[in-house]
Amino acid sequence: MENHQRLDTDSHMHRDKISLQLFIHDLKVPLAVIEAGITSLLGKLEKYGPLTEKQEKVLQRTLRNTRVIQALVNDSLELERSKRGVLNISRTRVSDLIEEALVEIFDLVDYQASEDIKCCEDLHQLQGTLDENGLKLCIDETLWCAELSLDEAKIKQILRNLLNNALKYRKSCVELKVEKQPHQVSFSVKDDGEGIPSSYHKRIFESYFQMNATDTYTVRGHGLGLAGVMVLVEDMGGELCLESDEGKGAEFIVKLPLAKAK
Repeated sequence: MENHQRLDTDSHMHRDKISLQLFIHDLKVPLAVIEAGITSLLGKLEKYGPLTEKQEKVLQRTLRNTRVIQALVNDSLELERSKRGVLNISRTRVSDLIEEALVEIFDLVDYQASEDIKCCEDLHQLQGTLDENGLKLCIDETLWCAELSLDEAKIKQILRNLLNNALKYRKSCVELKVEKQPHQVSFSVKDDGEGIPSSYHKRIFESYFQMNATDTYTVRGHGLGLAGVMVLVEDMGGELCLESDEGKGAEFIVKLPLAKAK
């Protein structure tokens, strides 16, 4: 009897899990419609009429928060695929991967910076635009133009979460460094903020962890955060390291094995 009861319970849990996944997936379409509508109002003034300064600010704030929810939905779906062992490996141009991740993160924090990034025509111009927005991009020109076999969606989610965290806690600057070794690629995200005391290094990777309200080192932001990053990195067979101490900023280093091209 106990075994039958356990099976029934597991079945209910499975159905609940599927229902939640479907609910999250079904959010994508209405969110896309909302984003498209707000974008049209902001960008097609000749069609919809002029906006007052206050109206534009309200719409910009609404658009940013809509994109935050979109990021959360996409992160949740990608994390669930990761937990099921689903890897979508493809030949990906490094420049496209980095540019798309940067556009996504600045969409959440600075719309104009996001638009400026989209207009950049080469690495040098992009680096200049990013410098103006407090982000230093360090990558070799050869690697920038290279194609690698990677799970693009998961890596963009990792970069978005790490960059959002760094931009939130920086004093003035964030550094994104991308390097390639024979069999792996590494992404380093470093900020010049207050840093994280060594006693908290393990706990910040726990789901929904945050310090006391009076603590300077609360770790939270848009997306699934550091716990989600850890899951994605581990599921891809990679390694996530943290180098930080109080008053010395924080550097998160992701090392991922390169898949063999098919």
